[in-house]
Formats: sequence, C-alpha cells, structure tokens
Amino acid sequence: MSASVPASGGPGELKALQLRLAEFAAARDWQPFHTPKNLATALSVEAAELVEIFQWLTPEQSERVMSDPDTAGRVEDEVADVLAYLLQFCQALGVDAAAALAAKIDRNERRFPRADRSGRGGGGESN
Repeated sequence: MSASVPASGGPGELKALQLRLAEFAAARDWQPFHTPKNLATALSVEAAELVEIFQWLTPEQSERVMSDPDTAGRVEDEVADVLAYLLQFCQALGVDAAAALAAKIDRNERRFPRADRSGRGGGGESN
C-alpha cells in the first residue's frame, strides 16, 4: 500500500492520488472495468449524487450545507467520489488534469476579458 498523501497540494499530489487509486483498483482486479466509457458514466452518476444533496434547497440553504456535520460529510464524500472517477478517467486517457485545467483557464481569460471597473462590463459590447 502506498503512503498517505497530504491533504492539499498541487499537480504532484494529483499524480500521487491517481497512483493510489490505480493501486486500489489493481488490488481488487477492477482494471478491466475501468474503461473510459465506464469511468465517464460513473463520474456522471457521482456528480448527480452531489447535485441530489442540493436539489430542493434554496440558494441560501445551499450556501449553509457545510454547517451541518451530516450534510457536510455527504458533500465531502460525493466530492471525493467525483474527483476519484475524474482522476481515473484522466489516467485512462492520458489526460493531465492540471494542465488541461490551466489551458482551459487561459482560453477563458482570452475569451472573457476582465470587466472594466467603470461598471460598463467587459462582455464584448462595443461602446
């Protein structure tokens, strides 16, 4: 079994978590089931389980979910499940999740320029 991974960190931590997930699956002979299709499906299901927690809450209630220990635990479990399947999906396809996210943020920064502080926005309108 691999060593514990610190609670927070950067891309190196993601790689360490991917390794732990791969070792976990290998120890149980689950690799044949970890196809991109199956992992994408599982990711979708886990994301839906996260959404389910918030389904009938008002916006104000949704902002307070972490103040209830039971609900906070459910949220953290579903976030962990979503992240676990996303990391396994990325590993199956050779996607560097941190690099993909950085590239997407770069594209979005170009696509959606900062709003100017005059209150006119920055959404591409010409004045």
